[in-house]
Amino acid sequence: MRFENVYLESIGAEIPTEIWTSQAIEERLDPLYSRLKLPQGRLELMSGITERRVWPEGTVPSGPSIRSGNHAIEAADIDRNQIGCLIHASVCRDFLEPATASRVHHGLQLPPECWVYDVSNACLGLINGAVQIAMLIESGAIDAGIVVGTENSRPLLSSTIESLNHDASLTRQTVKPAFASLTIGSGSCAWLLTHRKLSKHGTPIQAAVAEARTEFHDLCMSDDDAAGAGMQPLMDTDSERLMAEGIRTGIAAFERLLDSIGWTREQIDRSICHQVGSRHRTGMLEAMGLDPKRDSITFPKLGNTGSVALPLSVAWAAKSGELVANDRTALLGIGSGINSVMLATQWQDVAVGGNLDLLQTDVLVD
Repeated sequence: MRFENVYLESIGAEIPTEIWTSQAIEERLDPLYSRLKLPQGRLELMSGITERRVWPEGTVPSGPSIRSGNHAIEAADIDRNQIGCLIHASVCRDFLEPATASRVHHGLQLPPECWVYDVSNACLGLINGAVQIAMLIESGAIDAGIVVGTENSRPLLSSTIESLNHDASLTRQTVKPAFASLTIGSGSCAWLLTHRKLSKHGTPIQAAVAEARTEFHDLCMSDDDAAGAGMQPLMDTDSERLMAEGIRTGIAAFERLLDSIGWTREQIDRSICHQVGSRHRTGMLEAMGLDPKRDSITFPKLGNTGSVALPLSVAWAAKSGELVANDRTALLGIGSGINSVMLATQWQDVAVGGNLDLLQTDVLVD
């Protein structure tokens, strides 16, 4: 899928101020670690994640999403009445219905003729939303749109810690599927896309591809999402198979992206992947033949922030200067399901608003 008129005009980002280190999480897991004689430090060693952030207790996704959306709108210096679509696209949402996008639309004071709805696709939600907005812009249906989401890891982290400490049946082997949940972090991100005629300082989105290998949909699953269910936020993840099949899915999508845009892998100046952890990143870049020195990361300080992980990493790369003008940039999204969505851009400039200054560049260098 190629685009001629779609620009990523600005990004808004919000990250929480409360930090949970991997060491602190392991200290809270002392009952489990002591019983199974697990060595301290394994969580950071296995994932490469030093810390992750959590929202204050009681935070609902729409609050940070409104702030991120406002950051993006203000950074773009665009008339809100020109925004024709608002998609809320994180895994986390305020409630089953109505769409969380409804509250965010109201909070952003967007026009009544705006398309307003939620999109959900695990860690690919925001990228899927961006592609939907791009198609609306390319078709001439709208001139601008915003996709936003907020992931809240606090309930999942707390529930997982409590469950692991109280389940006396767990063994070193059976505890493994729960460890991926301990890598999850919180964050919020908004991307504002416009038609080229409105763009003042944006980056053109040139191509997008999707790849689905849904025979592996059961490798990472949450609890029941039905009205009236307990809705305890617990996850069951076969990390080894998920990583292996995810990389295979990503390779197939990456080859199609190269064909679509007409690049070779050697011509890619900057890559940004979904931020799972160090082992996934190493395996993925090796399999795709990409240089880790040209890849931007945020997972050491933010953890795996789900649908906002790749969008936040793009924001960080732009703000920190890792992305520079004319960089051929590949945005490589992979999510459970298994699905992959990848975008190609030739970077120009994108205004970034928010509080990403809380991150320090020296701890994000590979």
